[in-house]
Amino acid sequence: MTPSLSDKVALVTGSTQGIGKGIALKFASMGAIVVVHGSRPSTAVVQEITSAGGKASYLQADLSQASKASELVDKVVEAHGSIDILVNNAGINKEASILRMSDADWDEVMNINLKAAFVTSRTAVKHMLRKRWGRIINMSSVIGEMGNAWQANYAAAKAGMLGLTKSTAMEVATRNITVNAIAAGFIETDMTKKVPEAMRLEILKRIPAGRFGTTEEVANLAAFLASEESSYITGQVLRIDGGMLRA
Repeated sequence: MTPSLSDKVALVTGSTQGIGKGIALKFASMGAIVVVHGSRPSTAVVQEITSAGGKASYLQADLSQASKASELVDKVVEAHGSIDILVNNAGINKEASILRMSDADWDEVMNINLKAAFVTSRTAVKHMLRKRWGRIINMSSVIGEMGNAWQANYAAAKAGMLGLTKSTAMEVATRNITVNAIAAGFIETDMTKKVPEAMRLEILKRIPAGRFGTTEEVANLAAFLASEESSYITGQVLRIDGGMLRA
């Protein structure tokens, strides 16, 4: 049986482009009512979903502010009566060596990539507990497991999401709420296309699959984790990296 998300209310943060957009489109195609989020006004993804016959709306919020992250979830509930699925995908990158990384760059990445996920999860769980059903999917990265030069802030935030995932899962498992993390490898997005060709070739050598992943492949995994078919999977980190990490 094909998994269905019919009439489930799903918030996907950072979903105006890249992996988040792919997940939003996939969820909508499975019948979910999707709330697309971004930090700036944007209606393109909503228009794409509704043009295909899906249900979607847009909410703007600056997730660097904890109060705005909490309000985002509350607004979803106000508009739709519940929140069934939360995908914490929003994230930024501020690269610098550990010697040159400023406090501001550290704090901004940690606030958006990690603290916002904590705040939205805390707020969403409050509503999910009442329904005794929920799915939280945290978009981490293999960089959170292996580290990466010039990305101490990003790696630390993505590693923190793994701990957040496992701890939250333990607290809510008896209420039919699952919490899992997706550790993505090198996925083709507008952002990764800006990586210099020489660096792309070096990364490719480390991927046994011999290619980079697609947003559709990540979205398929997220869709499974959001569905009823994954009800006995929680507190897990699922890598989608073409075999890049094998330990």
